[in-house]
Amino acid sequence: MGYQHEGEVLRLTPRWTSWTFGLLVGVFVVAALYAILGTMDEYATGVAIVRVDGRTPLSAKQAGVVESVDVQPGQRVAAGDVLVRFHGDVAEAERLDQEFELTLIKTLANPADEGARSALTTLRAARDLAHNRLEEQLIRAPAPGVVSDVRIHAGQSLAGGDPVLSLVTAEAAFRVTAILPGQYRPRLKPGMKLRLEMSGYHYAYREVIIDSIGDDVVGPAEIRRALGPQLGDTLPISGPVVLVQARLPSRSFVSQGREYAYFEGMQGSAEARVGSESIAVALIPGLKAFLNE
Repeated sequence: MGYQHEGEVLRLTPRWTSWTFGLLVGVFVVAALYAILGTMDEYATGVAIVRVDGRTPLSAKQAGVVESVDVQPGQRVAAGDVLVRFHGDVAEAERLDQEFELTLIKTLANPADEGARSALTTLRAARDLAHNRLEEQLIRAPAPGVVSDVRIHAGQSLAGGDPVLSLVTAEAAFRVTAILPGQYRPRLKPGMKLRLEMSGYHYAYREVIIDSIGDDVVGPAEIRRALGPQLGDTLPISGPVVLVQARLPSRSFVSQGREYAYFEGMQGSAEARVGSESIAVALIPGLKAFLNE
């Protein structure tokens, strides 16, 4: 009579499923802990505008046509340097210079010639008048500085008093005005950090310290009036906002290893960290009321 052997248990589940299940459980536990212990920062984000306090605006002395603009934005100039030339009667001034030199030679050769001496006096007055008129056709730098905000070009007709360009002197102060959503006004405080990124210069971040914050939450129309039409009309503002001011620590910034100067009206983005919350609460807002009990 033969022996009967009991059969082994039939294994239908592959062995790899056991360690895969353990791995999934581990991942779930880590994700749960991260959601509970981790936090998400909340930022007030808006538009940033560079402002320059203490600029020296220069305007046309009288009506005329621009002959040439001898400087470019960002160029450093010394006091007295010619910035802009208007069309003037250069030929007349050169003619009077030649006549004056010839008459002077004649007078020196014969000091007793009263006619030559009288003509020399008349020519000197006419020559000085012509050169004074030419000087009025020039715009010179009143002090050392950096050229900014050039608004004219050669061939342009200007009236007396029309703006020509601005000169940023050593005393000028650079600051940034940020326009942030109004709902964050109670959470914004002086001394908080404001992170800037200028438009067109990605990842060139700079942190500045907030100096002051507007007392009122205002609308887009009020902001545009405060900034003036030249800046206000270019800003994408909607809804209630608040103005935030911060001082720029330097007149330039670095992007991709190159240094660039700040200019009046340059725009970018600004963000201020106003708080943080648990990732779990951010994913499940209902937990906030439960945790606050």
